[in-house]
Amino acid sequence: MSFLRPKFRHPDLPSNRIGLTEAAYEGVISTLCAGCGHDSISAAIMRACWELDLPPHQVAKLSGIGCSSKSPTYFLGQAHGFNTVHGRMPSVATGANVANRDLIYLGVSGDGDSASIGMGQFAHVVRRNLNMLYVIENNGCYGLTKGQDSATQDRGSASRKGAPNPYTPIDLVGVALQLGATFVGRSFSGDKEQLVPLIKAAIAHKGFALLDVISPCVTFNNHPGSTKSYDYTRDHIETGVVMDFVPAREEIVTEYDPGTTKEVTLHDGSAIHLHKAESDYDPSNRLEAINKVQEYKDKGKILTGLIYLDPEAAEFHEMLDTSEVPLNQMTDKELCPGAETLSGINASFR
Repeated sequence: MSFLRPKFRHPDLPSNRIGLTEAAYEGVISTLCAGCGHDSISAAIMRACWELDLPPHQVAKLSGIGCSSKSPTYFLGQAHGFNTVHGRMPSVATGANVANRDLIYLGVSGDGDSASIGMGQFAHVVRRNLNMLYVIENNGCYGLTKGQDSATQDRGSASRKGAPNPYTPIDLVGVALQLGATFVGRSFSGDKEQLVPLIKAAIAHKGFALLDVISPCVTFNNHPGSTKSYDYTRDHIETGVVMDFVPAREEIVTEYDPGTTKEVTLHDGSAIHLHKAESDYDPSNRLEAINKVQEYKDKGKILTGLIYLDPEAAEFHEMLDTSEVPLNQMTDKELCPGAETLSGINASFR
């Protein structure tokens, strides 16, 4: 079996504004189970980066351990990449971000990697508002170790062997809202029309952007009785805010009433359908977002879409007033200012 993609591509494939086709955003062929939702998320990330005209070499991919953490290998093959140990991706992302703030940081994690062994690191990267996109590929089980329930598995949801989960689940969306995340969204791996614009908006956001993506495990958690299966998710999904994301270009002006949908033609000739949310939900209201997530949870439903957004919050570098020059671009004089300067720094702490 070959895990190399064929190099031949149709010569008339469309290019983005920097002259790249979608093939430039691919990685190696996936070795995940056929039909895995994680591969759909990878495809959505590739499409979002292509539509945003991102040079792949300006992206840094980071992950931990698990099926989800394998998936960065399958997209943006020309990007920087680092696969950390289990649950430690946030601290490595923080260090890399401090060293070079010019890169676009994209972390991919799973429900085990973030809600169990990495819960402490997840909490701190949220509250520090690190400028990154943090994607959780959430399937409610440990796919690499034969499907044990993860910390996000719903209470009462049956495992593949039929045993119900007795524990209260951790809702990472609710946790992120409580900790002060400035961008929170949730989607489903099988809903590309919703997921792609959410990824684009999250990448453009200045600060920590969380996307919790329900991604059913076709091997261990896609059976009757599981609340993370394809059938259960499709039957119980509810959309909070229907949205799309348009990168900064020349202004396109339109008018339409709340609660209605309008088709708008973009600069490249494609069209988006804008739905103006009803006035009873405000994604800029953190308390209302927390209550809305809980309200749908109490109904046994999953709230998806853009759940919370704070575009005005100071991000990590602004709070710490870090250098705008990446460390690898500094001279010896800037990195080693001398004994006199060091003495002055030490004296300031006395």
